[in-house]
Amino acid sequence: MKNGWQTKKVNEIAKHSLGKMLDKAKNKGELKPYLRNLNVRWFAFDLSDVLEMRFLPEEVAKYTAVKGDVLICEGGYPGRAAIWEQDEPIYFQKALHRLRFHEPERSKWFLYYLYAKDLDGTLKNHFNGAGIQHFTGEALAQLEVLLPPLPEQQRIVGILDEAFEGIATAKANAEKNLQNARAVFESHIQSVFSQRGDGWDRHTQLDELTVPGSPITYGVVKPGDEGEITFIRGGDLSRGRILTDQLRTITQAVSQQYSRTLLRGGELLISLVGQPGQVAVAPRELAGANIARQVGLIRLQALMHAEFVRFFLQSPAGQAALGARQSGSVQQVINLGELRQVRVPVPPLSVQNHAVENLESASAETQRLESIYQRKLAALGELKKSLLHQAFSGQL
Repeated sequence: MKNGWQTKKVNEIAKHSLGKMLDKAKNKGELKPYLRNLNVRWFAFDLSDVLEMRFLPEEVAKYTAVKGDVLICEGGYPGRAAIWEQDEPIYFQKALHRLRFHEPERSKWFLYYLYAKDLDGTLKNHFNGAGIQHFTGEALAQLEVLLPPLPEQQRIVGILDEAFEGIATAKANAEKNLQNARAVFESHIQSVFSQRGDGWDRHTQLDELTVPGSPITYGVVKPGDEGEITFIRGGDLSRGRILTDQLRTITQAVSQQYSRTLLRGGELLISLVGQPGQVAVAPRELAGANIARQVGLIRLQALMHAEFVRFFLQSPAGQAALGARQSGSVQQVINLGELRQVRVPVPPLSVQNHAVENLESASAETQRLESIYQRKLAALGELKKSLLHQAFSGQL
């Protein structure tokens, strides 16, 4: 530890309390807005969905946060915290801790300290609960905090504030560029499928384009134990690709019970549940793999280019057609009967091939840009970790 720095427990440097229990039957008083853990983000508050409950006048001091107080999630996302910066006090629920520091200047330092421990994974060592994790008042009170002399602390916080502001700006720019890259591709794919050249006016139901004797179907109902056969679930399909780095496996015995959905390569796959409408074409490398019940399999006749149909189903028109076929109040589902009736354009194969070449080129460029911006976002995240490590090891 750097000379002059101390380690103190939270209960030595701040006063802690929990908010009010939500109990509509027992709570009395006037309706007042209050904060839940959903309202607390890191370093900020989301006030777009603030609820109300009843508070008595004598509960104001006990259950309100004032300017400078730190509010910390007890559950939900335990440890997530922000400083209340507004002049008007705000009530808070029992799902939140309030910390009021004896030296108010310590609030921002503590917030950065808590965030650093969350990023490096050590904050969770202070939680309890086998299933749902909680950051109890006792655990918070016993949390040890590194404390430099106040002038040095303020200097370091100033450096972190400036650096984090710059990182936030850079992150917003990278995210905007990422959105723009995707928007450009979506605009391009829309323009391809909105043209009305020769042959583009012909539309046919999907089930009329499948290989005879191979109707649109779904895969394995009960996967069972893991085994040696690669297994594709609905969540493995994303934005035209199969996420091969997260594929699971099933036993060969189970897979053979669903030989109709054994992949050969070139089949069109579509998620039917969860995020219905995600599509991809199975590559040859996945020949012999199988699919889950949440995935629909479409083997197309030679008159159709599978990637052409995939791009159409990814287009705004295709997504609208799939969206109109979805049902379910709890989670959205596309049943096979509805999927079979989705109509797709059927231009000549030469036109399809040209469209696919065009779209694959645009898609490759979009993926290249996405990769650049994703790397930038990852680098900014690592920069935060590095700065916080330096701050709390006395290197700033």
